[in-house]
Amino acid sequence: MVDLNFQTSNSDLETNNAYHVEASPEKVKTTAEIQAWLVSYLTNVLKINPNEIDVTLPFDYYNMDSASAIGLSGEIEEWLECEFEPTLLYDYPTIETLTKYLANSLSIKQ
Repeated sequence: MVDLNFQTSNSDLETNNAYHVEASPEKVKTTAEIQAWLVSYLTNVLKINPNEIDVTLPFDYYNMDSASAIGLSGEIEEWLECEFEPTLLYDYPTIETLTKYLANSLSIKQ
C-alpha cells in the first residue's frame, strides 16, 4: 500500500500544479457538493457508513492503496469533466484539502 499521508498547507492549495480550468456555469459545483460526492464515493467503495468518514483524516487512514487512489482520481475527472495531475490525491490527501483544492482550481463558488 502507498502512504497517502502528506502534509499540505493552505498556500499549497493555491499554488500546487494542476490543470486550472474554468467550470462552465451549468457544471458549477459548490464545495459542499464536492465534499458530499467524495464522502459518497468513499462510502460506496469502502462499504462503510457516511458517519464513519472524517473529512480531515488522510485517505491512507481508510486503507486506500495506489489503485484506489487512481480510481478515485479518474472518477473525479469524469464527474467534473476536467483533467488533473496524476498526483492529485498525494498532493491533497484528505477530503477536506482535496475539496478546497478542487473548488479553488475550478473557480467554483464557495
